[in-house]
Amino acid sequence: MNLRESPCGCPDGAPIAAPRATADDAPLCACPGRSHRGRAWAELLRLPALFSVPGDALAGTAATGASPNSRTLLAIGSSLCLYEAGMALNDWADRDVDAVERPHRPLPSGRIRPAAALTVACALTGAGLALAARAGRPALAVAAPLAATVWAYDLGLKHTPAGPMVMGTARGLDLLLGAAATSGSTCPALPSAALLGTHTLAVTTVSRQEAQGGSPLPPLAALATTAFLTRLVTRRSSGGPTTGRRPATGHWPATGHRLATGHRLATGHRPANRPWSATGPRPAGLRADRFTGRDSGALLTTALGAAYAATTARPYFHATLNPSPPLTQRAVGAGIRATIPLQAALTARSRGTVTALLIAALAPLGARFAKKVSVT
Repeated sequence: MNLRESPCGCPDGAPIAAPRATADDAPLCACPGRSHRGRAWAELLRLPALFSVPGDALAGTAATGASPNSRTLLAIGSSLCLYEAGMALNDWADRDVDAVERPHRPLPSGRIRPAAALTVACALTGAGLALAARAGRPALAVAAPLAATVWAYDLGLKHTPAGPMVMGTARGLDLLLGAAATSGSTCPALPSAALLGTHTLAVTTVSRQEAQGGSPLPPLAALATTAFLTRLVTRRSSGGPTTGRRPATGHWPATGHRLATGHRLATGHRPANRPWSATGPRPAGLRADRFTGRDSGALLTTALGAAYAATTARPYFHATLNPSPPLTQRAVGAGIRATIPLQAALTARSRGTVTALLIAALAPLGARFAKKVSVT
């Protein structure tokens, strides 16, 4: 028996039978064992990238001011199915290109039949729409155009100038899916969807040259976009006592705090025997409010925004200096992983502190599994 290395990555010395041809003339590896098939599907579906999906629905939910519920879980399940449908459909549509540029991928290497990949894409799309329907009509009203956007991108728009914009739109719709499923409304979540979609647009623009390398402009633009989004996400709103500013009326609102004189601020007007100017410093009791409630959320938002920027800054910078395929692929992977801290920052900004921490906890898990299976 001849011993040689198989096209699917088997170690040297593995016995290889003659490859069988499929209807698409793609040879199938004859290596036995479920582990090879499992790894092939993990590569096709980019399983580590799944950790970047639940935060979409959770950030959309937080933007509406609602708490996650059972419909939120259905929205997350729908998002996961539609995301993976897009992954399988992407490789099915690009199998001829990948045969030249990336022959090691599951379809061109023959580890997975093209027909199987297309079947899985169709089944996952149906499952995603069914889960959205269970979450309610508002959720289905968002999931249907989301599924159409995914299929339109993979089957025709990916290689057009509109490709990155379409992909950004899909990510924004995914966030709106969580908002629609949980609260029935998407309007409060539109700003968060726009920010997340802009990040995805930048990452997708960089990914268009990850196979052959190219210009330093896309990673440089992505670096600038990251800085801009970080500034927008972490910027604190003005007005109100919790931000350290007095209201436009010139009076401090009722807080329930007692001052050193024993007087309680019950009406929002300063007591007669404890004057202070409208522009002067506030009493210690009022200053204490700065470090409670909304300010703790602001600190968490700032920390998560910094984590988002740190995840992408170095890979984007390296790809700008040398836009070679390896460095560009690394930048794209960093951009995908950075989606998680961005989702968490958007959630924390909407006062979803606990949910933001749960989303942030997905980042190290995604990074760990990305070492085993590539996310690009």
